[in-house]
Amino acid sequence: MTAAEQLNPQNLPQHVAIIMDGNGRWAQRQGKPRVWGHKKGVESVRRSVSFCRELGIKSLTLFAFSSENWRRPEDEVSSLMQLFLMVLKSEVKTLHKHNVRLKIVGDLSAFTDKLKASITKAEQLTANNTAMTLNIAANYGGRWDIVNAAKALAQQVEQGSLASADITEALFGQQTQMYEQPELDLLIRTGGDVRISNFLLWQAAYAELWFTETLWPDFNQQVFSEAIATFVNRERRFGCTGEQIRQLAESSKG
Repeated sequence: MTAAEQLNPQNLPQHVAIIMDGNGRWAQRQGKPRVWGHKKGVESVRRSVSFCRELGIKSLTLFAFSSENWRRPEDEVSSLMQLFLMVLKSEVKTLHKHNVRLKIVGDLSAFTDKLKASITKAEQLTANNTAMTLNIAANYGGRWDIVNAAKALAQQVEQGSLASADITEALFGQQTQMYEQPELDLLIRTGGDVRISNFLLWQAAYAELWFTETLWPDFNQQVFSEAIATFVNRERRFGCTGEQIRQLAESSKG
């Protein structure tokens, strides 16, 4: 029996996000340059996508490059951009074959024309796929996402198509990245740090958080299964009491 078969599909998260941390440290422990860790991390991406596809999880969001990562050494940033371009070209056909939609979320304006063209091509190829959505957060920041949404609503108010009094949480959420996908259920961070680092600040409002010391290149189905199992066993109350949640669960069975 596979790890996926041991989990109850009815209780699984529909949207999982991962902060893929620890590539550089993994490489340094192997006596290799940091970029080597990023290349090995691609294998963990493949494993994670395959596992989510097997489980029937509808959305997987991976934090590939934050808006703060531009501060890293120039040679590392350049290598990351080249790796991003290479992976886009090499992996998109496999994603398409397995009915996976690819979506790049973030501020793409800072990327080269060549990279933006590859992103557009990959997204167009997979646009109609329905098995699951793989979101790659690149040049993304949670604060940028929120500010971007606020600007979009402010523009509508200025144009007279929207009254400020009519702005609701739901309306605001529609202006954020991935609004059309399931709400974020589970946020995982590898690498040992216990913070979310400006990732999906709006979307993570009620997400369960799970942290592991495992470095990203070592993140496999067993570790992923531990995160999913922890999620399944948690009681998600959304502001209610545990007793209220259990009563709702019982009533829904009837």
